Amino acid sequence: MPELPEVETVCRGLRKPLEGARLTRVVQRRPNLRFPIPERFPERLTGRTVTRVARRAKFILVTFDDDTVLIAHLGMSGRMTIVDAADAPPPGPHDHVEFETDQGVLVRYCDPRRFGMMDLSTVDALPEHRMLKTLGPEPLGNEFNADALSQALTGKRTPIKAALLDQKNVAGLGNIYICEALHRAGISPKRSAYTVPGKRAERLTHEIRAVLQEAIDAGGSSLRDYVQASGDLGYFQHSWQVYGREGEPCRREGCSGTVRRIVQSGRSTFYCASHQR
Repeated sequence: MPELPEVETVCRGLRKPLEGARLTRVVQRRPNLRFPIPERFPERLTGRTVTRVARRAKFILVTFDDDTVLIAHLGMSGRMTIVDAADAPPPGPHDHVEFETDQGVLVRYCDPRRFGMMDLSTVDALPEHRMLKTLGPEPLGNEFNADALSQALTGKRTPIKAALLDQKNVAGLGNIYICEALHRAGISPKRSAYTVPGKRAERLTHEIRAVLQEAIDAGGSSLRDYVQASGDLGYFQHSWQVYGREGEPCRREGCSGTVRRIVQSGRSTFYCASHQR
C-alpha cells in the first residue's frame, strides 16, 4: 500500500495540472471501489474548478470552488497518472475514473484490486468525515514532536511497531517507514510502547521526520504498482536500511548484526537485534 511519502508525491504531481483548472469531463466506469462511489459523482464535479490539492495522512484531498472536497485513497494498488487528453491511449480494464480539465489534461485513476476509495465531502464537514476524524497528528507537521508522541504512547503495552501503525497515534505511517525509522533510532520493534516516551521518543520523532522527508525527496518507494503521477518510478527503495533485507548485514556503521524478519500484526517487520533494543 502506498504510504505517506508516496501519497505526498502524488499530490505534488497533481497540483500543477489541477489547481486552477476546471473539470470539463468526469468519467465513472463502475459504481464502486472499496466502497460505493457517491451518487451523481460525475455531475457533482463536472464544471467545478480545483482550488487546492492537499494530503491528510494517506488520503488525497481535492478542494473545489464550491467547497466540495474529493477524498481519495489509493488502497493497495491504486495510482493516479497524468496524460495529454488529446493523445491519451484507450482506457484499460482497471481505469475506473477519469478527470479531464480545460487545460487538456487527463488524470486517470487505475486500481486493479479496487481497494481504493473516492468520496465527496465539504470543507466544513471534512474534519468529521468517518475516515479522517480519528486521525492523529501529521508526522511532518508542527503538532508532531517528542512530547506529543510520548503522550500518545504513555501506558500502551502493545509493541512500538503496532502503536505506530495505529493511525490514532500518528497519521500516515506505514510498515516500510516505521521499520526504517525504528532502525535509525535504535529501537526494537518489539519494545513495549509505554517504555518509549522520553529520550527514545525524541530520537524516534527525529528519525520519523527524516526518513519521511528523504523518501518524499526521492519520489517515494516503488514496489508493485506505485508510480508517481507523472508515471515515473520513485527510488527510495534503494535507500532502505532494513526493509526487505532479511539475512543481509545491517547497514548501520559499526554494526556486525544481521537483518531479521518477524511478523507483527500480520505484517513483516525487519530489524537488527544487535543495535535495536
